[in-house]
Amino acid sequence: MSDPTTIAVDQFLAHPPAKVWRALTDSDLLARWLMPNDFAPVPGHRFTFRTAARPGQGFDGVVHCEVLELDPPRRLSWAWRGGPLDTVVTWTLAPEGRGTRLLLEHSGFDPDDPVQRRTFTLLDGGWRSHVWRRLEALLDDSQR
Repeated sequence: MSDPTTIAVDQFLAHPPAKVWRALTDSDLLARWLMPNDFAPVPGHRFTFRTAARPGQGFDGVVHCEVLELDPPRRLSWAWRGGPLDTVVTWTLAPEGRGTRLLLEHSGFDPDDPVQRRTFTLLDGGWRSHVWRRLEALLDDSQR
């Protein structure tokens, strides 16, 4: 049975860890596949992601974040706070053959809160589908 407090996505990417790490930690690249931001790869750095507001879910479109862990090029973790959420996103990279095994864990959801359950479902689908596809498309871009 899956954990109702954590979204977990485990995917192989046909790119070396250094390239994947750069896509996760370069603010401009991060904006291309995730959201506009003022991220800096510095532990303790506070930053925001900006997206469309969802007033019906108590979300103003701003995700307040803080870099919690930075272990280049293996692990990156940030706080993810927006609307009713106070969660953590963790990226773990491992070399695998000629590519990278990338594990995303978005944890800290309250399964007893109906708004957080809906948000979990939305984010679970988003991380697995269009966000991951945009990351792969960025990595596949021959200009990078």
